[in-house]
Amino acid sequence: MQNRREFIRSAATLSAAMAAAPAVVTGQGAPRLFKVGMIGSGRRASAAFENLRNAAKSLNVEVRLVATADYFLEQAQKAAKKYGADEKFAFGGGASYKKLLETECELVILAAPPAFRPVHVAAAVAAGKHIFAEKPVAVDPPGIRKFLEAAASAKAKKLALVAGTQRRHQATYLRQAVALQKGQLGKILGGTIYWCQARGSVRPRRETDTNAGYMANNWMNWAEMSGDHIVEQHVHNIDIANWFIGRAPLSAIGVGARLRRPTGNQYDFFSVDYDYGEGVHIHSLSRQIPGCYSRVGEYLTTDAAEIMGGGKVRRFDGKEVAFEDVGHEGDPYVLEHADLLRSILDGNVLNEGENVATSTATAIMGRISAYTGQIVRLSDLLTQAQSSFYNVAFKPAAVDFEGPGDITLPTENKPPIPGKD
Repeated sequence: MQNRREFIRSAATLSAAMAAAPAVVTGQGAPRLFKVGMIGSGRRASAAFENLRNAAKSLNVEVRLVATADYFLEQAQKAAKKYGADEKFAFGGGASYKKLLETECELVILAAPPAFRPVHVAAAVAAGKHIFAEKPVAVDPPGIRKFLEAAASAKAKKLALVAGTQRRHQATYLRQAVALQKGQLGKILGGTIYWCQARGSVRPRRETDTNAGYMANNWMNWAEMSGDHIVEQHVHNIDIANWFIGRAPLSAIGVGARLRRPTGNQYDFFSVDYDYGEGVHIHSLSRQIPGCYSRVGEYLTTDAAEIMGGGKVRRFDGKEVAFEDVGHEGDPYVLEHADLLRSILDGNVLNEGENVATSTATAIMGRISAYTGQIVRLSDLLTQAQSSFYNVAFKPAAVDFEGPGDITLPTENKPPIPGKD
């Protein structure tokens, strides 16, 4: 987890420096140019590139998309055409990321389905690329451990690795985190975190789809692809709990079920008790069911205050909290990219790998507990090789999508049954 010195550095004010700084120029007098590759070229990758371009403007530097890769070649070509990349550097197929990493890009946006993230990050680090990796960063314990190894390698090589946990770059959350670290808000005793909304898009199987193509296109409904929605979506709120408490939970006991999903094999809801030790418990509630009450956020109680994540804070003694100016006003989706670029420019590169991996592992721990009905410890996933959960891995795995043959489709509409699977 991030120590205090690293945290204060990441929370340092950027706004004044951005406003005053002249253009960062090359030896020829032109603004510094970052050549960018995009692995996974759909809506999320395009949004991330737009955010990156806006961040570059704030720093008086330039970014240019030079290569794209996607399981579907037409998607890579579409993104290349939209942003002016040469279409000869638009690559398709399960192994297309390898071709992209051979190009001249120095920074890559990784936004393929989460199941591919550990493989893509490891390959990008090996190729010497700076990385923006969307969350989550794995879907199972072996994937988390592979990602952590790659993150450590990126740190050793002084390669930036920033994750799509934009709340860590958002002023309202940063002010609360600093106040907690300074003891202004007391010590967290417990709380509840929520991500309860309707489910995401459902993409029916097309006549031209192979099994692999169907899973890749409809990835948000397959646990093998997304990690299930507790991992893919609710990881944002889990990350805030870990960040604010200052450590990861020791164990999880969860429940969940599938009631109404029309495709794939994911659950509709999860309810998990995370035990952080020292008497601190966080209740995690995530649900994707249309037509139900929606709530997204974090509600934490300390021995001195109530905290709404990124929102209101009420001290029990009625005193006002003097929050520190941490900068980072504006769109956090842009600011996370500004922090990434600035860290490369000043040579003090950001590496958020351990934080996002720990939060992803926390979510995976909760999912495995709900799927099996057993208590699961974080050590079962990360360090205890003798644990029955240590090598729990989804099949098909990421590498199975790279071969010439098709994958075997998991049984659709058959979710895990606690106590049996």
